[in-house]
Amino acid sequence: MNDAAKRGQVGTPGALAERDAQVFRAGVHLNRLNNEFEDFLFGRIDLLLGKDGKKGPDGAYTAVEPAEGAVRDDNTADIAETLHIGRIGVLDQDYAPLVIDWRAPAAAPFYRSTPVDPGRVVRRRVIRSKGRRVLGVEDDLMRPELTASLDGDELPVIGDGALMAALGQARTHTMRDIVASIQAEQDLVIRAPAASVTYVEGGPGTGKTAVALHRAAYLLYQDRRRYAGGILIVSPTPLLVAYTEGVLPSLGEEGQVAIRAIGSLVDGTEATLYDSPSVARAKGSYRMLKVLRKAARGALELGPGAGTRAGAGAGHVGAAAGQLAFGDDGDAPPQAPVAPPTRLRVVAFGRRLELEAAELEHIRRSALGGTAPVNLLRPRARKLLLDALWAQSGAAGRHSDPELAAELRSSFDEDITAEDAFIDFLDAWWPELTPQAVLAAMADERRLGRWARRVLNPGEVRKVARSLRRDRYSVHDIAMLDELQAVLGAPARPRKKRDLDPLDQLTGLEELMPVREESQRERAERLAQERTEYAHVIVDEAQDLTPMQWRMVGRRGRHATWTVVGDPAQSSWSDPDEAAEARDEALGTRPRRRFRLTVNYRNPAEIAELAAKVLALAMPGSESPSAVRSTGIRPRFAAAGDSLAKSVRAAAERLLDQVDGTVGVVVAMNRRAEAARWLDGLGDRVVALGSLEAKGLEYDATVVVSPAEIADESPAGLRVLYVALTRATQQLTVVSGERDEPDAAGVPDLLRD
Repeated sequence: MNDAAKRGQVGTPGALAERDAQVFRAGVHLNRLNNEFEDFLFGRIDLLLGKDGKKGPDGAYTAVEPAEGAVRDDNTADIAETLHIGRIGVLDQDYAPLVIDWRAPAAAPFYRSTPVDPGRVVRRRVIRSKGRRVLGVEDDLMRPELTASLDGDELPVIGDGALMAALGQARTHTMRDIVASIQAEQDLVIRAPAASVTYVEGGPGTGKTAVALHRAAYLLYQDRRRYAGGILIVSPTPLLVAYTEGVLPSLGEEGQVAIRAIGSLVDGTEATLYDSPSVARAKGSYRMLKVLRKAARGALELGPGAGTRAGAGAGHVGAAAGQLAFGDDGDAPPQAPVAPPTRLRVVAFGRRLELEAAELEHIRRSALGGTAPVNLLRPRARKLLLDALWAQSGAAGRHSDPELAAELRSSFDEDITAEDAFIDFLDAWWPELTPQAVLAAMADERRLGRWARRVLNPGEVRKVARSLRRDRYSVHDIAMLDELQAVLGAPARPRKKRDLDPLDQLTGLEELMPVREESQRERAERLAQERTEYAHVIVDEAQDLTPMQWRMVGRRGRHATWTVVGDPAQSSWSDPDEAAEARDEALGTRPRRRFRLTVNYRNPAEIAELAAKVLALAMPGSESPSAVRSTGIRPRFAAAGDSLAKSVRAAAERLLDQVDGTVGVVVAMNRRAEAARWLDGLGDRVVALGSLEAKGLEYDATVVVSPAEIADESPAGLRVLYVALTRATQQLTVVSGERDEPDAAGVPDLLRD
């Protein structure tokens, strides 16, 4: 601010502008510091003298290994440098580093240093705070054999270990970032070069989601210009989006990263329903691609009104909002569309010309012969109609001079296309199709049966058609809409002319007047709104994406680098091989770099041991991640007895009394609404969720209801049950129903030795 005041004293317009710009930047930075106050400074590393004295861009020395002689023969050493690590970098007035940004190269030893490979680090300190209050200080000695001195005094050690303290914190419904407790194998993934595809596998609790979020922030820090095109993070459920969306702003990055649920990737639409497993398998498989391509072309034959619903009035906002228009009855059958015209009559050169149904059908088939999107074939169909009318007019042989013949043809086309009869016919015979209209047209079972012949069996046709009669979308409908958008294409819109002053129109001055160019800020805002492709795509819980969803995500990263995070053992998709083929198609020929996270930081060993029994059934031979802590509290089992509702509520009440944070009650998908009623009145610390909604979430305690029901939901049910059993950080209760065949201790059949 002092610098800015001095510039203002110069008095020139340029100096005043520089002053205002400097004050603005200082204000933005101050606001950022205020926003980052929570855990603003969370770490410190005390370092030995380095091999070289080079300083990096953040003002810290870049040496990784200690200099010769830094450790004396008697195992004593002096601390040569101390770095403080925080969410954002801060320099003093002399531009010396006060706080090192966690993403800077100088901060890497804070995460990567271990007693096996300590580098220059002697002591690593983690500071936990809330506002201005320090809650705790935890030190880890990387070189316990050394006696190190700082300013002449022996280096003290405080606490029992930062990671264990972080793991013991109570969970809320919003994910805590793990900057302060990133471990070495996670840090390697976060800081991996962004070229090509970074593939990360890891079991439950290994921090995959947190690593993905931190990787986004790190990439922006490292190469902001390259990733100005935006980073897209795709999450499997809206619950996980809400759980994680507060993390990136707390890491110093917002505005450049979009976190979207897989059911919200198509602008203007959002999935709020789940399909049954059999319908999901049909909609999500590669087979649906053939059905959608046939439906897109077949919908042309239905004419205008195709796909509208009974009771959908002209004033409905559904289409504008990207949703289907429905009447009061969500299961009402589609309204019969108006049949397309079967005859074209126009007048040209004083003569009436007609095209009958057979010729119109021939022209339609010719126009559809290509592979271009259907809406983009309309100009071709229009030209073929004009060609047929021109041939029928007999005017082609009137002139032998090519120029006169071309002029006559041009006049003919202008006359025809100016006629209201021709315009109305073209709009009715080749209407502009929307994905929503085609999807709604597929709700007619007989129609869908024709389009899906030899692709879907009759039972699948019936179930899919019925599922499309609802007034809301499922997560699998969104991928179908996106595919239809690609199949149909968006017709080219005429560019709007600049509004002209009447004087300009009289004098032709518009040709001399420059059009105002949009500012850099306006352009950035416009591109953000129009963005359909990203510079980097991060797919979280990638094992759950269906082939159709992989096609949808792939369209948003055709020129991007990728980070793909997942665990095959947690896949809820019934055909992993088909999904892997679609994933490889989306990622193209880019080289892959693979990482595996092996440490389970979430679950205590007692819970991880129980979950491993289900993993052995779901994927024989798979190895569970290693749990790093034990609580001494074994999972609790209870048989429901006469009332499942009372047993679940009692289990939730008991856990609410025993933990400080949240309790998740995981049930089969068809019991979600029922379970919410069971828990009514217990407060916002307890939440009921379906088995598929639990993906990626964690709670202090969980109640898993009827493992057999979850396991029997789909062919991937055992893998889904494995996910449900690994959500708790402290305590787990399993409530068995009749189908679980519990023993005398309440242990269900699936979980017994």
